Amino acid sequence: MSHVAQKIFITRKITASGVKLMEDAGFSVTEWTEKRDLTQEELIGHCKNYDALVSAGPNKLDKHFLNECRHLKVIALHAVGFDNVDVAEATRLGILVGNTPGVLSKTTADTAFLLMLNVSRKAFYHHQRILNGEWGFFDPTVNLGIELDGKTLGIFGLGNIGTEMAKRCSRAFGMKVIYHNRSRNEEAEKELGAEYVSFDELLDRSDILSVHSSLNKENGAIFNRDVFAKMKSTAIFINTARGAMHDEEALIEALRNGIIWGAGLDVSNPEPMLPHNPLLTMENVAVTPHIGTSTEETRVEMVRLIAENIIAGLKGQSLPYPVNPEVYKADTSEKQH
Repeated sequence: MSHVAQKIFITRKITASGVKLMEDAGFSVTEWTEKRDLTQEELIGHCKNYDALVSAGPNKLDKHFLNECRHLKVIALHAVGFDNVDVAEATRLGILVGNTPGVLSKTTADTAFLLMLNVSRKAFYHHQRILNGEWGFFDPTVNLGIELDGKTLGIFGLGNIGTEMAKRCSRAFGMKVIYHNRSRNEEAEKELGAEYVSFDELLDRSDILSVHSSLNKENGAIFNRDVFAKMKSTAIFINTARGAMHDEEALIEALRNGIIWGAGLDVSNPEPMLPHNPLLTMENVAVTPHIGTSTEETRVEMVRLIAENIIAGLKGQSLPYPVNPEVYKADTSEKQH
């Protein structure tokens, strides 16, 4: 009797090295190659015939999806964030969920740093001026940027990515680092001299406020009209985390009215950003299309972690990068009873 290979469905075409790792481990891999997102019902329909799922993109893995696909042994996310997954329900159903922590910290921090630099010198706007044939008469008093040396960097969410951003700003520009977290980061305090402050103090003191927190129920749209009003009128707001953490209409209003000085976004709310969004034509704004992890090296590392999660899950082993390790405790508890 021939052995039937366990099957993996991937919602995007991913870096080939990850697919090869899964195939070399003896599994059958299918990639969705159309340049459109699957609807939830389409994804459910596909997953009915598979043992594992690699989810890349904005797939909504909510209670409905998970109960319809409760047969899945493992879901591996092509991301570190897991706000699109009902983790509690996956745990209840015994579905292992894994992510890709660590490997994208530096490249995402690079993107935040890139945005900060571009905003401070209005680089995207000046590039557009060239395209519009406006590089003509030199006026020494208009379209001026601001310098970053010695400024105060405020980090909302000083985890791995936030720490990498803090290192870059501290070392390149001698910035003072302040931060607000749910818990203290004593290692960063020791290494970088980072100062833990309240949320209101973070708003009041930051010259650059960079968002690096994971999205949760407490911080959705936390950067709203009232919050922007508490920031310096010379402040730059950077968001490379999740677009849902800022109110985009409030941000547009704050920039138009000089409540804050500038903004750099790699994420938007909603996402993708529409081409007529006024943020795209503001001189003190830089927007990139969620390219935080878009380097060849990072993608290779991400799919390695994905493959390791999938292979372990399908072999009945512990995931090396689990989101819900509580599943193992539940299994142990059930065996004891």
